[in-house]
Amino acid sequence: MIHRIDTRTLGQHLLRGWLVAALVLLGGNAAIASSTPPVDSSSLDAYASKAMQTFDTPGMAVVVVEGDHVTTHAWGVRKLDAPAKVDAHTIFPIGSNTKAFTAAALAILVDEGKLHWDDRMVDVLPGFRMHDAFASSEMTVTDLLTHRSGLGLGQGDLMLFPTTDRSRAEVVRAIRHLQPKHSFRAGYDYDNVLYVVAGQLVEAVSGQRWEDFVQQRLLDPLGMRDSQVSIDARVADQVALHARNTTPVRGVGKPRVLTTVMTGSTFAPAGALQVSTADMGQWLRLQLRRGALPDGRRLFSEAASQALWTPQTLIPIDPAPAPVALAQPQFDAYALGLEVQDYRGHRIITHLGGVLGGVSAVVLIPERQAAFAIMLNAEDAGTLFAMREHLLDRLLGLDSPDWIAAYQQVVDTGHARAVAALAASQAATHPERGPSLPLAAYAGVYRDPWYGTATIRRGSDGQLDIRFDRSPGLHGPLQHVQYDTFRTHWAMADVEDAYVTFALKADGSIDHMTMQAISPIADFSWDYQDLRFTPLEAGK
Repeated sequence: MIHRIDTRTLGQHLLRGWLVAALVLLGGNAAIASSTPPVDSSSLDAYASKAMQTFDTPGMAVVVVEGDHVTTHAWGVRKLDAPAKVDAHTIFPIGSNTKAFTAAALAILVDEGKLHWDDRMVDVLPGFRMHDAFASSEMTVTDLLTHRSGLGLGQGDLMLFPTTDRSRAEVVRAIRHLQPKHSFRAGYDYDNVLYVVAGQLVEAVSGQRWEDFVQQRLLDPLGMRDSQVSIDARVADQVALHARNTTPVRGVGKPRVLTTVMTGSTFAPAGALQVSTADMGQWLRLQLRRGALPDGRRLFSEAASQALWTPQTLIPIDPAPAPVALAQPQFDAYALGLEVQDYRGHRIITHLGGVLGGVSAVVLIPERQAAFAIMLNAEDAGTLFAMREHLLDRLLGLDSPDWIAAYQQVVDTGHARAVAALAASQAATHPERGPSLPLAAYAGVYRDPWYGTATIRRGSDGQLDIRFDRSPGLHGPLQHVQYDTFRTHWAMADVEDAYVTFALKADGSIDHMTMQAISPIADFSWDYQDLRFTPLEAGK
């Protein structure tokens, strides 16, 4: 879930006296002209309150940059049923908005002449290979960051998500086993694993771990003192994460604090940063200043900034749901860790992000020298998008429809369809049919070329149990569904369950095992469909 979310797939991938506002002015020496007045705090408070009440969001923080004016706003609580309020220094996980920091780290190395955007990956990162020989030999640093590798949507995410015992170097080696869904550079499909490779590239070229480079070359010079480069960092002022996970369709029901969150350092370059609104204001100012600090020093050059904002891969535009069609872009493209599109005829630079229990949005409006970021401690895409569109309308001086009602309609419709689809699917099963083999025959060690091994055992109770051997905590009983299909009941809470289907050879032995998420709106990072496990012979 360390990825962009968007209005086009909202119906399919719904991510998943309490009002406090803080107003902070962050000083600077070099002024940026701004023709728009500051966003009015009182009306923004009222709008945020309504959005959060509508979607039952525990906490939210926003930073708005208008020229040299930086204002932070915070509402709600850090954790349900706890008194601590969100404030300007509360840190939130920003998910895939981390990718822009990884791209900026590479831009610094390009400025220093240690790397070039058109360098071939095989020449600058030892051991890097793709499954396709042509992609292996021709993929450049730019290709690495622009989601045109030929990999499918979220392919390989189960190497990272929700946690893993792999190192980044192991992920780099495993990518060669991911069979592409498309030809190299043929189109757009969002991925996370290649940003993990980008983190390894930062280390290979600079000699510093991604975490240390980002801390010393970006966060420290910007004065981003609250921010943490580790998703596992724990400080006094940070949010708990929340989701609606009490029903088979995630997103339906009341929110509650998550007991399972993303953890570990392997995926960090793709989505591990935790940032406060006070700090995010500094990052947005750097972007608007095209790499320059207020005192004139540069973290990266204007040429590097231009590269980061230059469209590279066209993103197909599918029709948005009717209630939010006004927000649909007319053009959309991926640059380097950022997306370039239009909003109601105005160019914006943007990205969205999510982790288990939290979502975020970043928007730059170059023509107005304005920017903003929104961070939530829940998977409430309705709140996120309603706030995003409202702020865009305000900063661009546009008439603003009732985005809260519009997104509520989209969310409710998407959930209703998912619940109905799941009920219909379950009603059509035939548990009395199968399995074809005695349960003991399904036990064994299975291997997928890119994921590694999964082990199925028969427990003392006679039932089957499955374990993903490279994902700590991802294990649990298998329940028969029909024929040779079973379903997981993962012991780890907050994890999407999956169907497990065995295919048999002519002699009745097991040929292979495949999987598919049960929920029709399961997040694409649960890429069970990309797995194809085959049995390992005993002793191998």
